[in-house]
Amino acid sequence: MENEYQPIEFKFNKDLDGLTIKMLEEHFKLYQGYVKKSNEIQEKIRVADKSEANGVFSYIGELKRQETFAVNGMKLHEVYFGHLGPATDSAGSPQASRGQVGVPHGDLVKMIEKDFESLDKWKEDMIATGISARGWAVLCFDFKDNKLHNYGSDAHNVGAVWGAIPLIVLDVYEHAYFMDYGVNRKNYIDSFFKNLDWDYANKIAHHYELQKRHHK
Repeated sequence: MENEYQPIEFKFNKDLDGLTIKMLEEHFKLYQGYVKKSNEIQEKIRVADKSEANGVFSYIGELKRQETFAVNGMKLHEVYFGHLGPATDSAGSPQASRGQVGVPHGDLVKMIEKDFESLDKWKEDMIATGISARGWAVLCFDFKDNKLHNYGSDAHNVGAVWGAIPLIVLDVYEHAYFMDYGVNRKNYIDSFFKNLDWDYANKIAHHYELQKRHHK
């Protein structure tokens, strides 16, 4: 199929701080599955009989419902893995970064401080979102009010907010941490923040020029 989605590459070659390579590898396989299913579902939609669409049940209707689950699962995992830990070069050494992983910096921090009063208050809210959500906690820039929000999502396609750009994505499905942490989600979230590459999050904000739109 032309223009099908391609998975991002797995960039880790060793344990991160509090996150084992084994857990990351197994988690990444789930992401690859979402990419594969997104392509498969969209091809089935292309050839499906649209005339049998029905609000109670139809094959095309079910395809449409599962398309949002698969595509959102793919996109959210790409941001999650993108800003988790430093990228490594061919020799396995961390690539040079403008800021240290786990240390907040850049324009995004200034935006967070403006919208949440302080970085600590934002983090407190983000952690509470991650503990209470069943699927995801996502720091987004919402184009409705041009501000940052921590949105919780119970599934890939339940709780998603239209017109919002994910900047920091925390996966809180059990598969993201059970291998290392069992039921201790809070310790996993602490390790997530230790490995958060703020350069990556800032890069997304800069790509969409969000600092220019902020509070407009």
